[in-house]
Amino acid sequence: MQSPTVFHAPKRLLMGPGPSDAAPSVLKAMAMPLVGHLDPSFIQMMEEIKGMLRSVFQTTHNMTFPVSGTGSAGMEFCMVNLVEPGDEVVVCINGVFGMRMAEVAERCGAKVIKVEAPWGQIIEASQVAKALEGRKPKLVGLVHAETSTGALTPVEEISELAHQAGALMLLDTVTSLAGCEVNVDKWQIDAVYSGTQKCLSCPPGLSPVSLSDKALEVAQSRRERVQSWYLDVNLLNGYWGTERVYHHTAPISMNYALHEALRLVLEEGLETRWKRHQQNHERLVAGLSEMGLGIASQPGHQLWQLNAVTVPEGIDEASVRQQLLKDHQIEVGAGLGPLKGKIWRVGLMGESSRPEHVDQLLGSLKSILSR
Repeated sequence: MQSPTVFHAPKRLLMGPGPSDAAPSVLKAMAMPLVGHLDPSFIQMMEEIKGMLRSVFQTTHNMTFPVSGTGSAGMEFCMVNLVEPGDEVVVCINGVFGMRMAEVAERCGAKVIKVEAPWGQIIEASQVAKALEGRKPKLVGLVHAETSTGALTPVEEISELAHQAGALMLLDTVTSLAGCEVNVDKWQIDAVYSGTQKCLSCPPGLSPVSLSDKALEVAQSRRERVQSWYLDVNLLNGYWGTERVYHHTAPISMNYALHEALRLVLEEGLETRWKRHQQNHERLVAGLSEMGLGIASQPGHQLWQLNAVTVPEGIDEASVRQQLLKDHQIEVGAGLGPLKGKIWRVGLMGESSRPEHVDQLLGSLKSILSR
């Protein structure tokens, strides 16, 4: 066997559903020397990460930190800590990640009540209200920004309904955090998770989470132990809390990167960052309209950072994606589930959300489609 050669990653413009491009300073941060995960300097950085995450989530929850794992680990973290066998859980499903949330709840032994909407549409509060009639569920789960369809579901009314029913409110903000408004305290969210690789523009590998005091009390007063040792908040609290009890070896370099990514988010300012994502979405929509293309997700509820672009009749969507990647070094995503072959998922997230990137994609797409 020949000795393997050094791998050299190609330079791409990442405009798919994730990951997004990372800022040079974020990539540079990952190259800093390693320290121990209980080193005083690393512990100080952990505190700074927690504080910045609270600012980005807009929360005062003490239990706010990054789980070592991708956004799906954050989903599992919330479910395994809050849901016990036999609990009723209401899950809102309008795409892949609502389906995944329901499956994780079922694996925790929950009785899942599904509230469903067609892919690309939002979950209406009236649907949740009907599902809650006569029920006292443990949890109501909602995907804020459905990455598979580009739909943004309003949260506040659904959260209020959940609390009126005595339930905890769980929110998936994997694609929304730092790309549009996420206000955990104002919306009274009890458990929330996200991912680093979307609008935070950090490499994938960590999942920011936050639990309210009420949610933490539920996790601490369970009838049975949390089924996952690795994701047990009662153990993780010992590491990310004040005691610093060894739990696992944290991914040092990933936390370096997250620290720098969060610093850049707050340096830009949340509202300024949201506005940038909105303006680039509008620029994309205008350019697509000139080409006779539109957005497939529900009007008035279209995500700025993930755009479900309708594929024209007679066009091989996979071939277009392949040409974008091969000839123009631009990555966009394919449709999933019922939308497979019908949409391109165009991400405008974090560092990738730039007007020059929008123009580059539009020009490349026009060139390919004209052929």
